[in-house]
Amino acid sequence: MKNALITGVTGQDGAYLSKYLLDLGYFVYGAIRRSSNLNKERFDYFKILDNKNFKLIELDITDSASLHNFFKEYQVSEVYNLAAQSFVGLSFSQPILTANITGLGPLYLLEAIRQSNREIKFYQASSSELYGKVRETPQNENTEFHPRSPYGVAKLFAHWSSINYRESYDMFT
Repeated sequence: MKNALITGVTGQDGAYLSKYLLDLGYFVYGAIRRSSNLNKERFDYFKILDNKNFKLIELDITDSASLHNFFKEYQVSEVYNLAAQSFVGLSFSQPILTANITGLGPLYLLEAIRQSNREIKFYQASSSELYGKVRETPQNENTEFHPRSPYGVAKLFAHWSSINYRESYDMFT
């Protein structure tokens, strides 16, 4: 059985991905912030919390010690990072929080994976906000990035961090 960690599991994409992986026979660890109020509506819709192959865990992606402890305690083969401060408007009033969670959080995850098990596959969720001030429509893999918000800049940092870890450490990111 494959084991996966999903950060940002309480969001729409996290719930759908949990359901999909559970249907494929995975064991899924769903990471929630210690301070978050659990929104169970999406979990209830898919009956995820009733599934014996799903476990909610408290995990702070900006705390390297808790990440290292997680990877020591749980054996996962895949990590899906959906966690972010994802409100673009809020990123202007809270740019440091946005940078820490959305930009540095993925870097903490990548480093913990590198130090614990480089065979873990890592997925970093992205955003059209990387393109910001669109210079061509439609965008494609060759479109130049031009983020216009702290959120977009943080997502771009996470994007380039993932590429750097793939190229520098031969990791699957």
